[in-house]
Amino acid sequence: MSYTAEISRANPSCFLFLVDQSGSMADPFGVGESGKRKADGVAVVINHLLQNLVIKCAKAEGVRDYYWVGVIGYGARIGPAFAGALSGKELVPVSEIASSPARVEERTKKVEDGAGGLVDQKVRFPVWFDAVANGATPMCQALTRAHSITEGWLNQHPDCFPPILLNITDGEATDGDPSIPAGSLRALSSTDGNALLFNLHISSQKAAPIEFPDAEEGLPDQHARLLFGMSSNLPEYMRTFAKQEGFRTSEDTRGFVFNADMVAVIRFLDIGTRARELR
Repeated sequence: MSYTAEISRANPSCFLFLVDQSGSMADPFGVGESGKRKADGVAVVINHLLQNLVIKCAKAEGVRDYYWVGVIGYGARIGPAFAGALSGKELVPVSEIASSPARVEERTKKVEDGAGGLVDQKVRFPVWFDAVANGATPMCQALTRAHSITEGWLNQHPDCFPPILLNITDGEATDGDPSIPAGSLRALSSTDGNALLFNLHISSQKAAPIEFPDAEEGLPDQHARLLFGMSSNLPEYMRTFAKQEGFRTSEDTRGFVFNADMVAVIRFLDIGTRARELR
């Protein structure tokens, strides 16, 4: 059975995020977080996710390297998108992420006051990835770069739980047909199964998200159907997580969301990066 390999320090897995940094990411979300720029919302969610990943891998003796993580941005430039000390690195172990935030900011969040109301609370917020919105959408080149990184990882970790790649975009590729490099990427494999490529489309339109569909019927246009076709099926354990979140799933359910708002972005990344048991 595929997607059952143990994830341990001796046999780690990896996450690779591909983030659209084109100029249109400066536009606001269509629904939900009214006025928030898509680039800013994605940066907040990815930084939260990296922080949670560090916490998940933290043990009494320190942070265990169950995962290696990378962020590739594509827009006016294509390449590693970590800021600070991790700048220029394609994949880094979780322990290095823990020790190397670019900075720690003080932010405010709402918490319950114990009397039915909400109050502001100051929190420390580590930042590894900054919002960028500039240039076109060279998705094909980003997928090709991801192929090179993933292939190198698999050569060093042939028995790992397959790498998970999450492509976050708000537009159509400006450098060709992305289904070709996406297919090459999904064809890479470890002994435990093929690499998983999930796609998230963020919308500026005031339309309801389409989350984790199992067929292209009902998708609104050719672009949506293209991204659906580029997306891997959810493995069984992820379908279980999706069901727990209230989604109806089948063996054909794809790791794909169209017209995502902020809530859908968070759900997509949460389900797409949940781990099997760590050893």
